[in-house]
Amino acid sequence: MSLGLTLAILGAAVATIAGVGSAIGVGLAGEAADGVMAGDKVSFGSTLVLQALPGTQGIYGMVIAIMILTKVGVLGGSPLDLTLEQGLAFLFAGLPIGVIGIISGYTQGKAAAAGIQLLSKKDGKLGNAIIYAVMVETYAILAFIMSFLMYNGIQVG
Repeated sequence: MSLGLTLAILGAAVATIAGVGSAIGVGLAGEAADGVMAGDKVSFGSTLVLQALPGTQGIYGMVIAIMILTKVGVLGGSPLDLTLEQGLAFLFAGLPIGVIGIISGYTQGKAAAAGIQLLSKKDGKLGNAIIYAVMVETYAILAFIMSFLMYNGIQVG
C-alpha cells in the first residue's frame, strides 16, 4: 500500500471523527430529555426531535469518508496507487468536517439540552428551541461543504 493511499484512508478516518461530537451531543440532549420527561409537561416526541439534531455531524462525516474511500478504490476492491500529494489532499479534505463536526456536535447537544429545559418550563416553545439548536448546525453544514469541495477538486486516475 502506498503512502498516498494510507493518507487518503486516514483522511476518511478523520472525517468519521465527527461522530464523536454527535455521540456526545446526542448523549447530552438525551440526559436532559430523561430529566424533563419525569414531569407531565414535555412530550417524548418534542424531546426526541431535539435529541436527534446533534446526530447529523456524524452523518456528514460518514458521507465524506465513504466518498473518499470510494474514489480511492478501497470500497470498490481496487485501491489506487496514489501519490503523496493526492493522499495529503484527501487527508486535508477530511479535516474540516472531522474537526468542526466534533465541536459543533458537542455544542449543538448543549443547545438542544438547553432547549429541552426550555420546553419543561414554557409551553409552545419547541420551534424556538429547534431554531437555537439548528443555528449551530450551520457550521457543520459549512464544514461539510468545504470538505466536499476539497474532495471534488482532487484528481485521481
